[in-house]
Amino acid sequence: MIAYVVAFLCVAGLAIGQLLFKLSSTALTSSGTFFSLKSATPLIAAMFLYGITSIAWIWVLQRAELGRIYPMMALAFVFVPLGSHFIFGERFQPQYFIGLGLIVIGIIITARA
Repeated sequence: MIAYVVAFLCVAGLAIGQLLFKLSSTALTSSGTFFSLKSATPLIAAMFLYGITSIAWIWVLQRAELGRIYPMMALAFVFVPLGSHFIFGERFQPQYFIGLGLIVIGIIITARA
């Protein structure tokens, strides 16, 4: 059970990393350089987070079957758009959220298989 919790945290970490990459790219557009504090900070934070989650994912794979745990990675397709909506104000059509719902249903089905 703890492996599933850590796997969930890995997915959340990867989603946060994607949002940090977006923050960095937005700052890069305004500053024009990776060496500005505004663009480098979220970039380095995202890379650090990816490194930590990769190590944690290896720990998860030692304790769970890949075929059973990997479908949880699809939660990133839910977390990232939701984060981009709330943080960056991105808008989606209603059918997009229907698709996200189908992803969640698919994750539930595969997790219980």
